[in-house]
Amino acid sequence: MTTSHPAGNTGIADVPPPWPVPSTASPAALRSLAGVEWDVVVIGSGNAALVAALTACQTVERVLVLERAPQHMRGGNTRHTRNIRCAHDTGDVFTPGTYSVDELFSDLQGVGRGPVNPALALFAVGESQTIPGWMADHGVRWQQPLAGTLNLNRTNRFFLGGGTALVNHYARTAELAGIRIAYEAAASDFRLSGDRRVTRVVLESADGPVDIPTRAVVVASGGFEANNGWLKRYWGDAADNYLVRGTPYNDGSMLARLLDLGAGVAGDPRGFHAIAVDARAPRFDGGIATRLDSVPYSIVVNRDGLRFSDEGRDIWPKRYASWGGLIAEQDGQIAYSVYDAQAAPLFMPSMYPAYTGASVAEVARLAGLDPDRVVRTVAEFNAHIDPTGRFDPGRLDGCGTRGLDPPKSNWALPIQGPPFHILPLRTGITFTFMGLAVNELAQVLDTDGRPFTNVYAAGEVMSGNILSSGYLAGFGLTIGSVFGRIAGREAAQHSAH
Repeated sequence: MTTSHPAGNTGIADVPPPWPVPSTASPAALRSLAGVEWDVVVIGSGNAALVAALTACQTVERVLVLERAPQHMRGGNTRHTRNIRCAHDTGDVFTPGTYSVDELFSDLQGVGRGPVNPALALFAVGESQTIPGWMADHGVRWQQPLAGTLNLNRTNRFFLGGGTALVNHYARTAELAGIRIAYEAAASDFRLSGDRRVTRVVLESADGPVDIPTRAVVVASGGFEANNGWLKRYWGDAADNYLVRGTPYNDGSMLARLLDLGAGVAGDPRGFHAIAVDARAPRFDGGIATRLDSVPYSIVVNRDGLRFSDEGRDIWPKRYASWGGLIAEQDGQIAYSVYDAQAAPLFMPSMYPAYTGASVAEVARLAGLDPDRVVRTVAEFNAHIDPTGRFDPGRLDGCGTRGLDPPKSNWALPIQGPPFHILPLRTGITFTFMGLAVNELAQVLDTDGRPFTNVYAAGEVMSGNILSSGYLAGFGLTIGSVFGRIAGREAAQHSAH
C-alpha cells in the first residue's frame, strides 16, 4: 500500500498584518467612542478580556471592549481552546474524581523550569477552584471529557462547542449587560498624566488618531507570536520556519507600547507555549486541528533521520508542549514522526494524510528523507526495546528501551508492521510568555516594581509571571480567567472611587 500527496503549505509566504495595525472601522464609528468617558476600557476580546469586562460591569456602567480584528475573527487565541484546568475537591460528571490545589500546583511545578513566580502561581491555582461556577453563571455549558492522546478527564473541564462557543457566550452576555464591543478598533497608544495614569487610549483611524477617554484600562491583547520580527530578535532566522497556531493579530503592539512607557518585564523572551504541528499547516490560525499527537507512540527524527529526544518521557498533557521547542532547535526547524500500522489507531488522526508506504525505506523516501538512514534508526530503536515491557497506552507503562541514547522511557512499540507512516512536524507557537509584570491585583508594575495607577493586565500578555519554559494543558485559560476577573474588578473599583 503506497499513497502520496502534495506537500501542502510548507513555506512561510503569509505575513501578519502591518505593525501596528490601523483600525478598519470607519473614522466616524471610532469618533463616536470618543464622546464618552469610559469607566473601563478593555483591550482585546478573548477569554481574559471578556471575563474582565463582564466582571467590571457588575460595578460600573460604561465598559468598552476594543477588538482590532473583525467580528468573525474575534476572540484571539480563545477561539482555538476547548478546556480549562481547575482544581476541585469533589468530582462530577464533567470532571470525575478529585484534583487538589496541591496536585495541580505540583503538576505546574513539574513542567519546564516551573513557575516564574511561585507565589503568584499558587494564588492562581487556588483561585481556579471558583472558575467553573463563574463560567456557568455567564452562559458557558459543559460537555463530557473528550477521548484521545490528551486524556484530561479528571483535571480539565471541557466547554460545549469549544472556544468559539465560549467567546460567543461571553460576547452575547456582555452585550446584554450593556457592554460596548467595538470591532476593527486597533488601540495603538496611551495618553498618560504625570502620575502614570492612563487618561486616554489612542485608536488609529484612516483620519488620524482618535483619543478615547477612560478612567481605567485592562490590557488583555495577547503576546507577540504573530510578530516575526520580534521573534527573530531571540530566535534568529529560525523564526521564519515557525507556524503560529492562533490569531495573526497578536503582534504585541500593546505590550511594546507599555514597555516603552516603563512597564516591567516578566518571563523569558525566548519562552513560548509551542507544540508539534503538521508542517503543512497554514502560517497562521491553524488551531487545534493541526496539532499532532503521534509523538508518544512513534519515534521522532530530524531531517538527518536521527532521533533527538525521549518521545515517551511523561504523559502527553505534561510533555506535548515541550516538542515545539525541541523541534525549534533542530536544523531547518523540522522533524518527522515515524510509526507503523499498530500505532496508527492510538492517537487522533491528523488533519493532513500521513506519508504512507509498504516499507520504512519507501515512506522515508516519500517524506524526502534519506531512506538508508531512517531504516538504520528504526532498526536500532527496535533492537533496544526492552522485551519484558508491557505496553499500556493509558499510563506510564515503563515499556521502554535499554542502552539507547536518547532513550524512550514509555510506550516503546517496535516499528515493524506495514503500512508505515511518517508525519512532518514543525514548531507551532500558541503564545509567547514574555509579558507585563503584574501583582496579585493584576496591576501592571513598572521597572521598579511600582504599580501604574489605573492599568491592569490579564491573559497571555502577563502569562510570563507564571509560565517559564513549559506548559500544562488548559492552564493558559485558567490564568486568563483568574486574572481577568481580578483585573476587571480592580479596574472597576478604581474607576468608581
